[in-house]
Amino acid sequence: MKDIDLSVDLGRGLVLPNPVMTASGTFGYGEEASEYFDIAELGAVVVKGISAEPRQGNPPPRVVETPSGMLNSIGLQNVGMEAFIAEKMPFLRKRGARVIVNVLGSTVEEYIKVCETLSGVEGISALEINISCPNVKEGGVQFGMKQALAAGLVKALRPVTELHLMVKLSPNCGDIAGVACAVQGAGADSVSLINTITGMEIDIATRKPFLGGLVGGLSGPAVTPVALRMVHEAFKAVKIPVVGIGGISDSATALKFLIAGARAVQVGTATFVDPLAPVRILEGVRKYCMEEGVGVLELSGSLVTDTG
Repeated sequence: MKDIDLSVDLGRGLVLPNPVMTASGTFGYGEEASEYFDIAELGAVVVKGISAEPRQGNPPPRVVETPSGMLNSIGLQNVGMEAFIAEKMPFLRKRGARVIVNVLGSTVEEYIKVCETLSGVEGISALEINISCPNVKEGGVQFGMKQALAAGLVKALRPVTELHLMVKLSPNCGDIAGVACAVQGAGADSVSLINTITGMEIDIATRKPFLGGLVGGLSGPAVTPVALRMVHEAFKAVKIPVVGIGGISDSATALKFLIAGARAVQVGTATFVDPLAPVRILEGVRKYCMEEGVGVLELSGSLVTDTG
């Protein structure tokens, strides 16, 4: 069988050797996973979300398994941008990983500060803007819930960085295509979706919620059908690349996202079960493409909707 080129161009200089990345918040900063495989094999490593200052996150317990997925209420715990640059980036550079940093903020000004600071750091290939954070100046409403808020944030960030801006969309907004179009118009280079879906789990013995934060974000296989639908809707609505996320635990599911319209995918919750999931999925995608004689670009958006 002839080998096949799996590289993907996501725009503004972000060219990846293959379409499989990690998902923010599920892979730390790559240190633990590097004990299992060469993290440079992946298309990119999307690291844990970074804010201007360190965050302690929500009270425990912060993770609970449900029959169909995982609920987490981590609360955006992270080391902060200065510690990330000083303590985490040297390791990632040494490993040769392509690094995409997920960016957090409670105000537009905080997002700008993080993006400006990270843009001058060697080895960072792109910024993924997490718009699921509550905007404290808007009374706590999430940036991603309203088209105007999402677009306003991206418009403010576009001038402060030359790095590729990937915007991570929330499935809780109600109009994923509308928000995708809004951030595209404001200067986003790509969109990634979906983030987690808000959920809850209850211990019937105590009648209390399992999570210290009461509610959390649901991820894993339970969200895949929702994510596939939203990826396809976004793909049809925008001209910029779409990155698919949502319960990808095997290559077949990754291929479904590509067929639905994603140009690349992120693997998240599956790594909690199998740290080797991203490389296993990459090999499965490669095998399929070789057998079918198709590249990722040809496969992306190839969904057959003619039922005749």
